[in-house]
Amino acid sequence: MGVGVLGVGHYVPSKIVTNLDLEKVVDTSDEWIRTRTGIEERRIADDMDTSDMAYHASLSALEDAGVRPEELDLILVATVTPDTAFPSVSCMLQEKLGAVKAAAMDVSAACAGFMYGMITAKQFIETGSYKHILVVGAEKLSKITDWEDRNTCVLFGDGAGAAVMGEVSENKGILSFELGSNGSGGKHLYLKDDGFLAMNGREVFKFAVRQMPESSLNVLEKAGLQKEDVDFLVPHQANIRIMEAAMEKLGISEERMAKVIQKYGNNSSASIPMALSESVKDGKIRDNDVIVLVGFGAGLTWGAVALRWGR
Repeated sequence: MGVGVLGVGHYVPSKIVTNLDLEKVVDTSDEWIRTRTGIEERRIADDMDTSDMAYHASLSALEDAGVRPEELDLILVATVTPDTAFPSVSCMLQEKLGAVKAAAMDVSAACAGFMYGMITAKQFIETGSYKHILVVGAEKLSKITDWEDRNTCVLFGDGAGAAVMGEVSENKGILSFELGSNGSGGKHLYLKDDGFLAMNGREVFKFAVRQMPESSLNVLEKAGLQKEDVDFLVPHQANIRIMEAAMEKLGISEERMAKVIQKYGNNSSASIPMALSESVKDGKIRDNDVIVLVGFGAGLTWGAVALRWGR
């Protein structure tokens, strides 16, 4: 038995904020943002909260998987922007979906949260405890972004991505994984007392350009695979230069890497499942493809997964 992804879905709010819009608010420029980050616009959820976006992404994933809400055994929501401290977003989502059998808990590992959620789900399914698990990454980063801070406000956006996980064929699903943390780097990306996020961009960049390629290669080695075996890369959509560092280390072309950062910006824990879902919907990921998912985030945390796509 393998453990893999049965279905995916994502949701983004309708409101678009472009780089040109931000030029009117802070001292920045479209050219500066695009050349340094790859971001052209981002989505903002003015009239929705994290649980609302999680709900829409989850409905799409459940439909794709052919799984009914009442068949879910567990809901895991990765987020650092819950609606409230408690109840959890996962409990709110359980109620919205009518997933009457499902246990629910949130996972807080920032931008690596979806990877932590996937691997947590893997353990429950492998032991036979649960059959169907919904893993969601959902963020409303706009509510913790200081729109007067030009160093951070250009980076982030809102959205949600989801995956239904369960048993797949023995030669498919998750082949290997890596999770890690370095708490000493927590001071470089954190939530301030005033409720806004703060980031030492230089230090986070240095960490990411080293860790993303390293973790990608580590999971391939654990799976007994070579760089040449990778069909598609789904990196955390934080900065195009960081993404390209991982792409180059794996020796793959830009066409074989998920890239939605230009449309959505950095969506923290929602970033990877959103990029994965869109790539699947666009036909860029096909049955039996070897996929590497890799991300990093506040904590500092990181995670990577190598999987063979399909049921």
